[in-house]
Amino acid sequence: MLIVAVSVGLDNLGASTALGVSGVDRRGRVRVALIFGVFEAAMPLLGLVIGHSVARDLGAVSKPLGGALLGLAGLYVIVSELRGDPGTPGPGLKPLILIAIALSIDNLVVGFALGTYRVNLAVAAITFATVSVALSLLGLEIGKRVGNRIGKRGELLGGASLILVGIAIGTGLL
Repeated sequence: MLIVAVSVGLDNLGASTALGVSGVDRRGRVRVALIFGVFEAAMPLLGLVIGHSVARDLGAVSKPLGGALLGLAGLYVIVSELRGDPGTPGPGLKPLILIAIALSIDNLVVGFALGTYRVNLAVAAITFATVSVALSLLGLEIGKRVGNRIGKRGELLGGASLILVGIAIGTGLL
C-alpha cells in the first residue's frame, strides 16, 4: 500500500515544487499540505463508493483530465502574475482546490482497486494522506529553495512548472 501511495503521490511532489517556487508562506504551506492530504485520502474512498463501472470508465481519462486541470491552474497563476493581481504568497483557496482535484482524480480508480483487494480503508486513507502531506511539504521546500535563487519571476516559473507537471501527468509520465 505504501508503494501505491508514493506512486500516486509523486504528482503532489511535482505540483508542490512548482507552488514552492512561486513563494508560499508558512500558512500557505500548511494549507497546501492539508488540502492535498485530504483529497489524496478522500478520493480512494470515493472511488470505492462510486463503483466499478464509473471507476473503469474514468480510468481511461483520469490522467489526461487531471493534467488538463493542472495546466489550467498553472495558466491561472501566470495570468494573475502578468496582470499584477495582488495576493498573498501562494495560490488562493479555489486554485489550490482545483490543483488538489486534478492531482487526485486517478485516486478514484485506485480506491476501487483497493476495495477489490479488501484493504482496510481507514489504513489506506491514513497512508495516502500521510504520504501526500510528506511529499507536498518536501516539494514546497525544494520549490522554495529554487524560488529564492530565481527571485521575482518565481510566480511565472511556478505557473509554467504547473503546466509542465500537468503535461507530464496528462501524457502518463507522472
